[in-house]
Amino acid sequence: MRNVSLEALVEPHARGDAESALRWTLKSVRRLSEELEALGHVAGRTLLCELLRVTGYSLQGTRKTREGSSHVDRNAQFEYINEQAMAFLKGKRPVISVDAKKKENVGDFTNGGREWHRKGRAPRVRVYDFVDKDLGKVAPYGVYDLADNVGWVGVGISADTAQFAVATIARWWRRLGRRRYAKARSLLITADGGGSNGSRTRLWKWQLQKFADRTGLTITVCHFPPGTSKWNKIEHRLFSFITRNWRGKPLESHATIVNLIGSTTTSTGLKVYCELDEHLYEKGIKITDDQMSQINIKRHVFHGEWNYTIRPRRKAKRQT
Repeated sequence: MRNVSLEALVEPHARGDAESALRWTLKSVRRLSEELEALGHVAGRTLLCELLRVTGYSLQGTRKTREGSSHVDRNAQFEYINEQAMAFLKGKRPVISVDAKKKENVGDFTNGGREWHRKGRAPRVRVYDFVDKDLGKVAPYGVYDLADNVGWVGVGISADTAQFAVATIARWWRRLGRRRYAKARSLLITADGGGSNGSRTRLWKWQLQKFADRTGLTITVCHFPPGTSKWNKIEHRLFSFITRNWRGKPLESHATIVNLIGSTTTSTGLKVYCELDEHLYEKGIKITDDQMSQINIKRHVFHGEWNYTIRPRRKAKRQT
């Protein structure tokens, strides 16, 4: 009988009185013990812990598995992105996956994970994660080349803006892309639907237009549907390995961060290039309706808000 009462308290969604005070409260062992005593059962905390284990319960945190409401054309958009990518790759045209990695504090702060050290010689870090006013934060923005299995990361020291995002893509093209794809006249970008490279971000499209004008590239962009950012290739082909490579290591300086990102490799041959971007990008830049009308953009028939192509407004030399 005591087990039945215990389950009614810890599983409020399936059992128990709908008005129970514990239905939407933190169910600590102490509170559960008090509630059981109020129901006429005697159970100390040690016994209660054992009863919970026997009943099949354990201490657990939350798990990030729910992506929110799903768009009706979510799978169709995945298929569309795949069709576009396969067509580009078959034609030996570049396909890149882009995104911003989460911002990181620079300094002797704790960094999740562990690495081997002699006993008692683990790195000493600060107790509190208050931002260092001198070092600040960094905003890594990544470009992952699907065909080449190569990553490029720009480590920004200011705001994660659309201007910064496209500047990083432009650096990838100058340093790596244009040599690797010397004959290419078009580029496919797959990106999340929000953030600095969001489908509704005017500055993103404006900067892509300027990039197209400078390089002569025709740029096609396909955005992932809302709530599906983890499906973006860059997340599990690049960012996850960077996180694994620097786990347990304090990100003490800009040089440390650049070196750790640049030294990331995998058994499948991933190679990563990294560069510090010290440019200060201004927040809140507004693109007017007149500027938007100047963008040479053609929205695709299928979800033109997610899929579109931006062409150069004039012929450009193959350049920076």
